[in-house]
Parts: sequence; structure tokens; C-alpha cells
Amino acid sequence: MNLRYDNKTVLITGAAGAIGKSIALGFAEGGARVFITDITQAGVDQSVADLKAAGAHAAGLAANVTIEAEVAAVVSEAASFGDGAVDILVNVAGVVGQGKVEEITEAEWNRIFDVNCKGTFFFTKHVVPLMKAKQSGKIVNFSSKSGKTGSALMSPYSAAKAAVIGFTQALAYELADFGITVNCLCPGITDHTGVWTNVSAGYIQNLGKSREDVIKQFTAKVPLKRLAQIEDIVAVTLFMASNGAGYMTGQAINVTGGREMH
Repeated sequence: MNLRYDNKTVLITGAAGAIGKSIALGFAEGGARVFITDITQAGVDQSVADLKAAGAHAAGLAANVTIEAEVAAVVSEAASFGDGAVDILVNVAGVVGQGKVEEITEAEWNRIFDVNCKGTFFFTKHVVPLMKAKQSGKIVNFSSKSGKTGSALMSPYSAAKAAVIGFTQALAYELADFGITVNCLCPGITDHTGVWTNVSAGYIQNLGKSREDVIKQFTAKVPLKRLAQIEDIVAVTLFMASNGAGYMTGQAINVTGGREMH
């Protein structure tokens, strides 16, 4: 199977984080130009420096994914970096929150929906015209296992990630005639990431358990008996953006070690 991305420009959001930067490196190793974004320019600059040190053809610009003007500026810069095109969009940027439903504030609900849903919408909105002009493109959105089966104490996050799946499916229908595929990943708990650090800290506090006991509690539910590794997520992302996935669209693929099977 050909997992090369020569002459392709890939735009990756949330790429100062562990998963986003690893995905960027994977595309770069396959020959792609990678343009990254995240919330702070310092974070973007560090990721770009790390990618270049690894031999990547990379550049980036910071943006708040919830502000459309900033998103439009990133897409414009990415297109210029990519000779006028963005061939692959990977919407990784997201935030998580935890709490009892009766204690969740409107501001917290809005924050989680804005980053996870509005950010995905804004980047897609501004990239799609470039893809339509080429009559081709691949969009990979990030949902979650919690978007398939909701997680206790994470109701806003679960609802937002379910919305990402619905958005993905709607766009798969809408964009198919333009040669654009739209799919999403639904990862389980992924070790060595900021999300898991935040989630585990929340469960340690809310459940009154040690970190080791929290890990045991979650891996006990996983048939493969381990947390996901970043490499597991990168591998599936690269496949979904490859020519090998050309007949896949509208799919929400679980990467959960068997924890989620629908």
C-alpha cells in the first residue's frame, strides 16, 4: 500500500500537542509539506522547529480555532505554503472537561463545543473551496470513543464529539461529488497525551482513586488490555488520508483496543 504524500500539503490543527505533532511528522516522513496550527505562536514555533530538525518541510501559524478570522488567515497561509492548495485537513484540536452535569457552567459547555465543534467547522469551511477547486481532498476529523458511547462526568465532551461524527457524515454526502472524502477517528484513552493527563487527574479527584487504580479501571474494560499509544492513532490517521482509503467516506473509525465496537 502506498502511504506516500509527495507534493501534498497537509494542514493539521492542534499540532503543538503530542498527537498532532506526531501526525505532522508521519505525514512529513511520507513526503508531505506540513502546515500546523495551535493556540500559541510559541507552541507552533517549537513544533515547527522540532519537525524541521527531523527533516520535515514544515511551517505554521497560531490561531484560536474558535475565531473565524484567525482560522481564515491560517488556511490562507497554508495554501500559500502549498502552492495554492490544501490537499489534506486533519482537525485534531480539541479540549476536554469533567464534572457532574448539575455543576457544569454554561461557559464550560460553550468552551468545549466551541473548540471541538466550531473549530472543526471553521477549518473545514475555509479549506473546502480549495479542495473543490482541485476536485479532490481528504478531511480527517477527530471525534472520540466518548462520541460513540458517552462517558460519565464528561457530558459536554461526549455531546460535542458525537456532533463531530454527525458533521462528518453530513459532509461525506455533501462533498462526495467533488472528490472529497470526510472521515473521523474515535480514539480511546491515549497515553502520554494532555487529554489523558487532564482526564485521569479529574477521575483521581472525582473518584478518590490513585492514578494506578484509574488506569486499571479503564484498561480492564479494553479487550486488548492497554491504553492506546500515540503511534496507534498516527497510523490510522495516515491511512485515512491515503489513496488506500479512497473508497472510504463518512466513517467514524474506532481506535480503542476493542473497547468500542460500533
